[in-house]
Amino acid sequence: MAHASYAVIRDNKMIVIDPSRNPQPYYDFATLHEADLIGVIETHPHADFVSSHLEINQTTGATIYCSRLVGAAYAHQTFDDGDIIHLADVKLTAINTPGHSPDSISVLLTDEQGRDCSIFTGDTLFVGDVGRPDLREHAGNIIAKKEELAHQLYHSLHDKLMLLPHHVIVYPAHGPGSLCGKTISPDLCSTIGRELKENYALKIHHENEFVKMLLADQPFVPHYFGFDVDLNQKGAPIFQTSVDTVDRSLQELQRGKVIVDTRPADQFSTGHIKGAINLQNGDKFETWLGSIIEPFEKFYLLAAKEDELTDVIEKAAKIGYEQNIKAALIALGGDESSPILNVDDLKTSPQKYTVIDVRNSNEITAGKIFKDALTIPLPELRNRLHEIPTGKPIVVHCAAGYRSAAAASMIAGRISSTPVYDLGEAISGFMTQNNH
Repeated sequence: MAHASYAVIRDNKMIVIDPSRNPQPYYDFATLHEADLIGVIETHPHADFVSSHLEINQTTGATIYCSRLVGAAYAHQTFDDGDIIHLADVKLTAINTPGHSPDSISVLLTDEQGRDCSIFTGDTLFVGDVGRPDLREHAGNIIAKKEELAHQLYHSLHDKLMLLPHHVIVYPAHGPGSLCGKTISPDLCSTIGRELKENYALKIHHENEFVKMLLADQPFVPHYFGFDVDLNQKGAPIFQTSVDTVDRSLQELQRGKVIVDTRPADQFSTGHIKGAINLQNGDKFETWLGSIIEPFEKFYLLAAKEDELTDVIEKAAKIGYEQNIKAALIALGGDESSPILNVDDLKTSPQKYTVIDVRNSNEITAGKIFKDALTIPLPELRNRLHEIPTGKPIVVHCAAGYRSAAAASMIAGRISSTPVYDLGEAISGFMTQNNH
C-alpha cells in the first residue's frame, strides 16, 4: 500500500500523523525516544488502509485531531484552517486542503525559530503527483462528485500549498505503488520548490485542463476502499484482539464458501481444493484481497505454515478484512491440480487457445500482448466469468504471473469443460517477442 506515517517529537512528547492499523511500531518508537504519545492527527479518513487512531487513543489517552468535516464518530479535537497544536516550542497548523477527499487537511510544521519547515500533505500532494479525486462518491460523511473534488484540489494546491516557501519539505502519506495516485515518484519526500518545478500536475495552470487531466486514466478502485473510509470514520477495533479472534481451530471447510489459498503458485498447482482462489502472499496481497473479495463477504484463508497464516491474517487486518475470515487453516493440498501449458505450442499456434488478459485497464490500453485476447481486469473477473467462451483451452496472462495465478484459479473453479492454463512468468518471453 506504500503508506507512510510520521512522528513529530519535541520535549519528550510525540504526535503521530496517519498511523497504520498496527499501533505497536508507534509505541516502540515513543519508547525508543523516551517520549509520551500525546496526539494522533488524521489527514483524512483513509480509503486504502485502516488507521489505529482510535486504538491509540484508547490505549494511551492521546488526543485524536481531524477536520470537523470528517464527522468522526469517536472522541476527537477538530483541527481545521488556522487551528494550532503547540508541541513545546514548535507548532503544527491545520490547512484544509480538500480535493482527494472533501475532509482532507495538510499539517504545517513550524520550528522553534518560527520558520515553516515541513508540510504533511496526506493524499493531497505526493512527490511527483497529486491525489486522486474519485474515491468519495459513495463513502464517508460527505459524498462528493469527482469533478467537484478535482476543482477543489486545484484550489487547494494553487491557493494554499503552492504558496508555501520553496524550502518547505513535503511529506506525503504514500509513495510509489499506492492506488491513491497515478505516477508517484520513488522519492519519499520532496520540497515545495522541487514540486513546482517537476510535478506534472502543478505545471497545469488552467483549472479546467487540470480537472480533465486529473480525471483521466486513474487506477482501478478496489472493493474495500469505501468500506475503509467508513471504518476509519467510526474507528477500528483493537488490532491484536481482532486478529486473535480469527478461528484457527477449524478442520473442515464448509462447501460453497470462498477459499483464498495464499501458497505459492507451484505449490497450489500440485494440489488444491476445487474452487480455491490462489492469491499468493506477497507485497500486494492485501490490496488484491480487497480487490477480489467484497466487504463483508466471508472467506476461508489458507497458508502453508502457521507463521505464514499469521502473516496473511495480519495483512487482511490492514484493510479491516480480518472480520471477514470465517476460519484460517493450514493448507493440506487437495484433489485438484493445475494443467501445465505447452508454451511452445502457444507461441506457434495462439489461435488454438482463448487467451484472457487480466492486466489493469491502463496496461491494456498501452497495448495488448496477444492481439485477439479477451481483456478482463482481475478486479472485474469474478463478475465476468460468464463472458469467457469454453470452446478452446483457456490461457490466462498478466504482466508477471501474480495476477494470472489468481485469475486462472478463479476461471478453473467455474469452468471444468476445458483446460485452464496459467501462463505465469512465461509471459516475459511473449512480451520480448512482441517488442521485437
